[in-house]
Amino acid sequence: MSFYLYLNLLIIAFPLAFSFERRLKFYSKLKPVLIALLSVGCIFVAWDVFATSRSHWAFNPAYVGKAHFLGLPLEEFLFFVTVPYSCLFVFVSIDSFLGDTKLFSPRKKLFASIGALVAALSFAFLPMEYTFLAVLSVGLTIFCVSIVNVDIFSSRAYWTYVAVTLVLFLGSNFILTSLPVVEYSSSAICNIRFSTIPLEDFLFNFSMLTAYLTVYLWASDLQK
Repeated sequence: MSFYLYLNLLIIAFPLAFSFERRLKFYSKLKPVLIALLSVGCIFVAWDVFATSRSHWAFNPAYVGKAHFLGLPLEEFLFFVTVPYSCLFVFVSIDSFLGDTKLFSPRKKLFASIGALVAALSFAFLPMEYTFLAVLSVGLTIFCVSIVNVDIFSSRAYWTYVAVTLVLFLGSNFILTSLPVVEYSSSAICNIRFSTIPLEDFLFNFSMLTAYLTVYLWASDLQK
């Protein structure tokens, strides 16, 4: 097995092992989890395929398997299952054990305006394609979430989820970028890094995990 496959298995091992924990019963939430994985995953996989074709990043053959599809190693597709599944498990754990409360009264127009402004500002980074797309994704995510479920931004559980998954992101992404499993084109990024992690990856991570959670919550409401 490739190193990237081992990393994927490590990421999902704990959440899978505790999916049947009696207080969480994460297994009972499989339907909304799958809806989130499929719907949001398609968008971010498409981004990944496009970015790879544009050489924003590339995968080091020393750490991935030989099987590829649409220019991506199969381990990269698995990444869009193991990471969101594990992060949604984190959110359910936070909500179950710590509970939730509203931190403030969110204003839909305010957050929609912030999202639109960030999206508009992204065009200033157009020559650096990954930077442009990462900033644009943050703006569009904030804008769309403000329309469909602005209350998420006032949720203590959400911000705890952001903080916890950020710590997990730092660990896994440091491994990916330090070996490196993933190599970035200097012309596609602004070249600001936290250790070995490009700034753009933080923005990608925020957009992706917020989108997964938003769709998961929406699908969970439908299931009730």
